[in-house]
Amino acid sequence: MVEGGDVMVKDKWIAKVVILGGGTAGWMTAAALSHTFGQSVEIIVVESDAIGTVGVGEATIPPIRAFHQMIGVDEAEFMRATGATFKLGIEFRGWLNEGSTYFHPFGVYGVERDIGYFFQYWLRLKEQGLVPDFSEFSLGTLAARSNVFAPASERPGDPMQHLQSAYHFDAGRYAKYLKGLCMARGVSHKIGDMLTAERDAENGHITSLKLKSGELVSGDLFIDCSGMRAMLIGQELGVEYEDWSRWLPMNRACAVPCERKLALTPYTMSKAQPFGWQWRIPLQHRVGNGVVYSSEFGTDEAAERCLLEGLEGEPLAPVNRIKFTAGRRRTPWHKNVVSIGLASGFLEPLESTSIQFIQSSIQRLIRYFPDAGFSPVCAQAFNRDSMREIEHVRDFLILHYHATERDDSELWRYVKAMPIPDSLQERIELFRERGQLNLAAEELFQSTSWHSVLLGQGIRPRTYMPTMALQDDKVLAAAYGNLARNFKQIVSRLSDHATYIKEKKLTSIEVQP
Repeated sequence: MVEGGDVMVKDKWIAKVVILGGGTAGWMTAAALSHTFGQSVEIIVVESDAIGTVGVGEATIPPIRAFHQMIGVDEAEFMRATGATFKLGIEFRGWLNEGSTYFHPFGVYGVERDIGYFFQYWLRLKEQGLVPDFSEFSLGTLAARSNVFAPASERPGDPMQHLQSAYHFDAGRYAKYLKGLCMARGVSHKIGDMLTAERDAENGHITSLKLKSGELVSGDLFIDCSGMRAMLIGQELGVEYEDWSRWLPMNRACAVPCERKLALTPYTMSKAQPFGWQWRIPLQHRVGNGVVYSSEFGTDEAAERCLLEGLEGEPLAPVNRIKFTAGRRRTPWHKNVVSIGLASGFLEPLESTSIQFIQSSIQRLIRYFPDAGFSPVCAQAFNRDSMREIEHVRDFLILHYHATERDDSELWRYVKAMPIPDSLQERIELFRERGQLNLAAEELFQSTSWHSVLLGQGIRPRTYMPTMALQDDKVLAAAYGNLARNFKQIVSRLSDHATYIKEKKLTSIEVQP
């Protein structure tokens, strides 16, 4: 084959990819690579049978749908296999003050993709008392409050286009489900613990993994999905980890699944506590529960007591305890090792971004997939994009803590007063001055997210853009009033969340009558 005047030889391309670690990250990576490259690239997943999964329920955000479409996942099959439910957003309780509640929805406010002017017009009308709360213009928020669900419409102009959703699912079952897809596509699976990695003496690239059994697993490209142990990128290659705990001081979590006794809500719940926050993730067959906290501001015993006392049903497993440090690898792709998932960095699951980071890393890897020469340009592009993504999300998470009225505990007094990144400070000041946002197109969280959290955390613009004063207030008020009534009527016709899952035959085997 001739391309650009050069003869392309087979040994120029990556022939063998070794993924260290199964779990969600490992099997998502294997599924995407096997779907993309088919039989042209050999893929091996090396997984230890001594390391279990957290398995308390996983919450996601809407891009998971695009990933599933990319790798050929059937939604009904996936939901039945994982006990999945739908997710319209996150309810935040007690984050502004102890009695506060607000909702961060998916989709958009109003009926526009770019809601900048929609929000600006609302600001002007709100000043005059002519419109209801901004949350009344979100189909996702209204549906979540009513505990109802419907899929997004594909009809142009239909307001239901904007009822975007993601999933809650059993992370252990999800890995098992993806493993089945991968094995059917020819992905190899080896059970074994890695002892060490062998390196090329000239360039320092990893050439093979040595397992406890003595077996050597060779490869061209190695994907580190070994979790927080970061056995390749950290332990073997020594890539530095950047600590962000000065802004995100949470460093512990305890988690446990329990019986579900309450409604099957189509949203995740996050409730602020004096020493951190707790989550509720409803699945079909159980509820995932956890408490995220800082060991500097609370004890392990207090966190576990908060977790167990807050369960709605009997616990279904022992409490799982997790230690972590918020931050990132400075170069998640180094030499011939690409770290994906927790090996590349960790931000607490406050906005359900753990699986999103896995997904986006996989998509970047495919975009910049190297040849056997491993040009540094590909790794540099991958690392640059990875850094931007996690920094944007970092700032969004810091906002939740820093913008608060709470002063009832040492933790909340600390985060309220702590210095924050300049990038976030500038964004808050611009919004507080005139309700504007300066968002890059590639940012994960766009206007809907920032508006809901900024307003929910008590930040109110001083004024609006001058051009908004040129509009006819009566005409605008009538349009906004009609839209709010229309949204309520739409939501009143939707099915109960649990009923929808049952009627569409999406029910997990475990919960079928």
